[in-house]
Amino acid sequence: MNIRISHIAYSISLKKIILLFAICYLLFAILCGCQNRRLYKDTRLLMGTFVEVVSADERAGRIAFAEIKRIEGLLSKYKEESQVSRLNKLGELKVSPDTLYVLCEAGKFWRASDGAFDVTVGPLIDLWGFTDKKYRLPDKSKIAEALKLVGFGKIIIDEKNNMVKFTARGLKLDLGAIAKGYAVDCAVKKIKQAGINSCLINAGGDIYCLGDKFGRPWRVAVRNPLGNKCSGYLQLKDKAVATSGNYEQYFISKGRLYSHIFNPQTGYPVDSDVVSVTVIAPDCLTADALATSIFVLGKEKGLKLAKNFPNIEVKVIEKNCNK
Repeated sequence: MNIRISHIAYSISLKKIILLFAICYLLFAILCGCQNRRLYKDTRLLMGTFVEVVSADERAGRIAFAEIKRIEGLLSKYKEESQVSRLNKLGELKVSPDTLYVLCEAGKFWRASDGAFDVTVGPLIDLWGFTDKKYRLPDKSKIAEALKLVGFGKIIIDEKNNMVKFTARGLKLDLGAIAKGYAVDCAVKKIKQAGINSCLINAGGDIYCLGDKFGRPWRVAVRNPLGNKCSGYLQLKDKAVATSGNYEQYFISKGRLYSHIFNPQTGYPVDSDVVSVTVIAPDCLTADALATSIFVLGKEKGLKLAKNFPNIEVKVIEKNCNK
């Protein structure tokens, strides 16, 4: 009897040890899993804004920042040696494939939007003080003079020889409505080539969500410019999103708000009921350029334009209601 009781006690103890070992192993596996699910976040100041990269792969930030910096060196009007700055100064230049591609895409959006999207608004942006941040209300005569230098049709692009030529002296490019989107797309391409399949890049509101976040879509907040809270969240996977709004850069004079987004046909900042436009698209360049186009055109014409592009979602926020 005593031996039998001892045997039973021994068996129970052994089961407890095995169970305890299993629990410890499970906890260890969970802890290791949590460590493997770590997200690396890094932020740099590039292209005039803060660029944030989030990924489970610590290489993603380094790769993205290097590529965005390369594109900035080509397309930024603020960098004296960039191709855009040299083109603005010389009026004619043989450009890189990247610069040529962006200008060709800008031309497509210019034509599709009937001139609402125009990267030749540089003279207007300078005149109103958005380039040097010394904001001012120009005389109507000066606006009329600047408008003579605006119009994508004044650019000749020789795709075969990578040549770009201005037909109007004083014409200036400003790629602020398309360059960041393209830079993000280039960064995503480099990240994919490195074998990384999950990453979020946010370049001042121009965002691309590569893959998913540990099996779930990336969650992106949409800012509500009419209040302190966001207007909702987007669940994105392998999608881009960009927002254009009159709250990003502006100045107020005599009680009136003047934003950095211009109507290329009037020479004045856009003045409408539209406060912001958010576009979800397959790539960031399209999202970036289309958001600006819709903002300039207004809700009705803008949504009509969006129908010409596949796999596009648009959210327009107006002064008096959210739609």
